[in-house]
Amino acid sequence: MLITIHPDNPDPRGIAQVVNCLREGGIVVYPTDTVYGIGCDIHNQQAMERIIRFKDVNLRKTNLSIICSSISQASDYLKPVPNDIFKVMKRNLPGAFTFILPAGGNIPKLFRSSKKTVGIRVPDNNIIRAIAEELGGPILSTSVKLDDDEVPWDEYQTDPSLIHENLSYIADIVIDGGIGGTEGSTVVDCTNGDCEIIRQGKSELV
Repeated sequence: MLITIHPDNPDPRGIAQVVNCLREGGIVVYPTDTVYGIGCDIHNQQAMERIIRFKDVNLRKTNLSIICSSISQASDYLKPVPNDIFKVMKRNLPGAFTFILPAGGNIPKLFRSSKKTVGIRVPDNNIIRAIAEELGGPILSTSVKLDDDEVPWDEYQTDPSLIHENLSYIADIVIDGGIGGTEGSTVVDCTNGDCEIIRQGKSELV
């Protein structure tokens, strides 16, 4: 199903439709402030396993990311964050960053069985933040891009209608929130007590 949600003023009915889908174990494609992502409710293990198979990733070698509505929501899924790192996050979020931090006890077992860290995203995108807020918890997030994909980015991975044509076999809902980007988030590793950029993406850390 392809639904349109305006990025500046998301329709509450559209947000509720997506949230209901996630709560029922559905998989959703959504816009972010970088590339289009695909995800599910992190508390639904079957849906998470479907995405892991779709991306063909090894859990023990992969940093999984979650999208949160705010730093406050993210903190429920992390170990206590040092004050200096919290200040950096507060300056840069919402924004095109993934902060890798030690995972807390609320992270589902599927995460903890792979690594003891988790990537935190609070995108500068009203649609996906509204979905996480209404859901009341994070969304497992990965890009729609496949590493072995022979189709160029500009042919379908930025256009939601073409994403729908290509991914309707796995995604229960594809959200049309406008044309997406092609550059990923800047990844910041905060697991050693400081902030180290391990992948420079769309945004500069301040």
